[in-house]
Amino acid sequence: MLVSLDGEGPLNQRLFRGLRRAILAGRPAPGERLPSTRALAADLGVSRNVVLMAFDQLLAEGYVESRTGAGTFVAETLPDAALAPWRATPAVRASTTATVLSAHARRVIDLAPLPAPGTPLSDRLRYDFRYGVPAVEEFPHAVWFRLLARRARAASIRTLRYGKAGGFAPLRQAIANYATRSRGVVAAPEQVIIVNGSQQALDLVARLLLNPGDRVVVEEPCYQGARNVFAAAGARLLPIPAGRDGLDVSQLPRRRAVRLAYVTPSHQFPLGGLLPLAQRLDLLRWAEATGAHVLEDDYDGEFHYEGRPVQAVQGLDRSGRVIYVGTFSKVLFPSLRLGYLIVPPDLASTMAALKFMADFHTPTFEQEVLADFIAEGHFERHLRRSRVRSAAKRAALLEALRVTFGDRIEVAGSNAGVHVVVWFRDLRAAQLDALLVRAAERGLGIYPVTPHYLRPPRRAGVLFGYASLTERDIRAGVALLAEILESPGRRSRSMTRSRRV
Repeated sequence: MLVSLDGEGPLNQRLFRGLRRAILAGRPAPGERLPSTRALAADLGVSRNVVLMAFDQLLAEGYVESRTGAGTFVAETLPDAALAPWRATPAVRASTTATVLSAHARRVIDLAPLPAPGTPLSDRLRYDFRYGVPAVEEFPHAVWFRLLARRARAASIRTLRYGKAGGFAPLRQAIANYATRSRGVVAAPEQVIIVNGSQQALDLVARLLLNPGDRVVVEEPCYQGARNVFAAAGARLLPIPAGRDGLDVSQLPRRRAVRLAYVTPSHQFPLGGLLPLAQRLDLLRWAEATGAHVLEDDYDGEFHYEGRPVQAVQGLDRSGRVIYVGTFSKVLFPSLRLGYLIVPPDLASTMAALKFMADFHTPTFEQEVLADFIAEGHFERHLRRSRVRSAAKRAALLEALRVTFGDRIEVAGSNAGVHVVVWFRDLRAAQLDALLVRAAERGLGIYPVTPHYLRPPRRAGVLFGYASLTERDIRAGVALLAEILESPGRRSRSMTRSRRV
């Protein structure tokens, strides 16, 4: 019998695969006797135990059968032959998948796929204006690695065990102190729930408050990741227009029952409006009157350039209607996957229970390092430097846009955050797809505002994120966009349209 060892790994597994391949090839044929384990071991130069283990696996999987006093024989019917009818009909089996999915799963797959915030259109982009991506190269890596190494050296058995669902206590304390000091939030550490980023926070809030059919107010336009979470939960979305000052609170429904209102008051996403204090108070009065909760997403509230930052809505709340979401993805680095919820005291234990059901708890080791990073002042030092750098990049972008395009564009949302929206007066929304493709072919990543609308606008709007680019690259990217817009292909198409008119 000719047999060879197949692949890599333990000898017994390699021999098993070699024997199985020979049997399936008909050498030896069904019913034929295999060599003795001693003879085969001698032929291959391996120990008899290796052959015995391989034979045992062949026997267990039905490729051979043992006859007392006679030896080991190839099975008359091989398992692969029995499985053949099943393998021949994968399409039939796949077609039944939809019938076993839950209503929630069907809603999820019906939603448009949402790429990760840092996913570029192409790996070859030289100038990528992707929003939501921090300048990770400016992060104080040396400090972080030093704290990480210190925690690793001092790791105890407690660190390796399960943690508390609400999170690492010192980190909860550090976040409560920071949010109170910098954002005007009112919170005890017990109200802080550590989560795996803001996306999990949104999902947990949906699980906490929403039943299928419940009404949820969302801004129009709105962060697509939040909108999809609520739609997947079976909620009925009520879009309320957002303008220069954020959500138009005057249009909130007064007579229809609303379960939740999702808002980004410190930097409306994506238009960048800042909800004035009077409107924040009106929002709270509406929530009290209707019994709704307010979900305040403060995704990049740390970046503010003009005027004084307005206190978080949560800090103005006197009736426990506001749930506050914060994340470290925009100020540290996205792969850290750490964020937090600040919930009213009466909901804290229930939210912790939901977190426990989702994944027991967020990894403890990273929480310990982040707690040290905040408590020792590194976080706020990094934040101050990031604000200065972001302000310089913002100024470079605004100046490049002004010089390059002049009154052909309108810029929105430049007073806060790390992106702006640019409306092109001489482009229609229908022309954006072709422009994005041409830009990507030239190594430029730009992103339309359209996906964040339930009722897309007719004019062309583009999101320009600038945190991860240098000032030189910002200027070069804007210049390249102007070149693409003025390319012969576009001019010829414009002329064709003019002749038709």
